[in-house]
Amino acid sequence: MAEIKHTVVLGITGSIAAYKGADLCSKLTQAGFDVNVIMTASAQELVRPRTFLTLSRNPVMTDLWSVPDWRPGHIELSERASILVIAPATANIIGKLACGIADDALSTFALSHQGALLIAPGMNPRMWANPAVQENVEKLKRRGAVFAGPASGRVACGADGDGRMAEVDVIMQQVMKILN
Repeated sequence: MAEIKHTVVLGITGSIAAYKGADLCSKLTQAGFDVNVIMTASAQELVRPRTFLTLSRNPVMTDLWSVPDWRPGHIELSERASILVIAPATANIIGKLACGIADDALSTFALSHQGALLIAPGMNPRMWANPAVQENVEKLKRRGAVFAGPASGRVACGADGDGRMAEVDVIMQQVMKILN
């Protein structure tokens, strides 16, 4: 068994690309990382938490209220996390991160996290091009967030342009670069 290198928190949001998050989770786990997944409610409409439980071999955080003991799970996890990877990242989570909004488990964890932040956007090209989204991206970059993508191409709804989530191998390369 590979030695655990770092704790990676993988945030999964409600983009149709959420299914790619399962592949990323699997590859991170195979690389020896201790992967802990936090899913938004919208993500759970697309991919089930059990998928990530099985792939990561860790409980999946889906809300702030299902804590098995007295410790706030998001704070305890933030104390040992080396990196937060949000893949896919919707316009919604990018906006929350930029504005410091904490209204679910992922955005609340993000406010307590002090390690590296890697964001892999996944959304419709019109959404990605929206000036509000671009302003939020620039704000996050100024704060040190690293972006993987988005890629250009056809998205699930049939539109073409920038907005596709970066390929899992590209995200993995960014994680390795940040942590090494």
